[in-house]
Amino acid sequence: MSILEGLRLAVNGLLSNRLRSALTMLGILIGVSAVILLVGVGNGASVAVQQQIQSLGSNLLTVFPSNARSAGGVQQGFGTGSSLTLDDVKAIANRQTSPDVVTAIPSAGGRAQLTYGNQNWNSTLTGTTQDFPSVRNYQVATGQFFTTGEVDASSKVAVIGPTVATNLRQNFRVIGVFAPKGSSGGFNNQDDVVVVPITSAWSYLLGGRGRNVQQIYVEATSAEATTAASTEVTQVLLDRHHISDPAQADFQILSQQDVLNSAASTTGVLTLMLGAIAGISLVVGGIGIMNIMLVTVTERTREIGIRKAIGARRQDILLQFLIESMFLSGLGGALGILIGFGLARVLPVVVSTLPTPVISTPSVFMAFGISVGIGLFFGLYPANRAARLRPIEALRYE
Repeated sequence: MSILEGLRLAVNGLLSNRLRSALTMLGILIGVSAVILLVGVGNGASVAVQQQIQSLGSNLLTVFPSNARSAGGVQQGFGTGSSLTLDDVKAIANRQTSPDVVTAIPSAGGRAQLTYGNQNWNSTLTGTTQDFPSVRNYQVATGQFFTTGEVDASSKVAVIGPTVATNLRQNFRVIGVFAPKGSSGGFNNQDDVVVVPITSAWSYLLGGRGRNVQQIYVEATSAEATTAASTEVTQVLLDRHHISDPAQADFQILSQQDVLNSAASTTGVLTLMLGAIAGISLVVGGIGIMNIMLVTVTERTREIGIRKAIGARRQDILLQFLIESMFLSGLGGALGILIGFGLARVLPVVVSTLPTPVISTPSVFMAFGISVGIGLFFGLYPANRAARLRPIEALRYE
């Protein structure tokens, strides 16, 4: 028996029990569409996170205090004091000692409650210097950013994000509004910011917190130069802080590539977990195929006996039922792909907080291949059972 003949018999057998065949395919259909959709959501989340990180600048280094050093034999807890100063920022930005560094800016601040009249708004406050837009990859849409003179004079000026501009005005003189940069909701809204001169933040907004720098953002000459820039920044700070052993450094340096690698690893595990959860439904669908194929073999026992009596070989019977099982799962997989694509388009419209699913070609081929493989695996036992029937016993079956 040829494969085309086996396929014709399989189609006829499925059409003779349309409802049962449709219900059997439903398990595979749901499994394949779930795999495509959930893997797409995982990929979409990964892309969204990477875009958020890349929007900060791929050549960005972040220096922040570390609790690695100990005082008096006792290790100091994080946040007990900042070891970074404005002089450190100026030393890092010196092109003679750090040729791979374009510039560096300080950062001090945190969450702040802003008020204007009878309105209030909780936003992220950042005290910094005039190079903030270039280092942090922000664009000023209206107005202007504050100048070196306004930083030196501790001027009460602020540049705000569009989210703050929409909800509130404040008692600092707003001299500019940033262009929208992107918001993923929750605590990761890059548009919900208020940026003021760091000297103004120290003088008026961060009373009692001293004049320490919480973070230093360093702009390297390029993404490829971040490693060299990190080495230069490390040496500058070790020399300034009089530390001979790098293991005892009172600071840490984190590059955007480190953040990207960490995010990619996390979202990769998330995508794998979502795909595995969806894959369980494929296994359930395969068990349903095995169950139906066993019922089919029982119902068609006399047919099998007649075919063997007129010359059908064991491999012909085996091939017939395997083709029927694989056709059932393959058709369910193909329909599942179409439904998965449809849901990927509809889901972001229905649930706006979810990232836009990114359907990858490998995941589609993988889901379809697994569906056909499941048909082969779970159809093998019923097909082999049919092929092993003896013609005389099959013809006697009632």
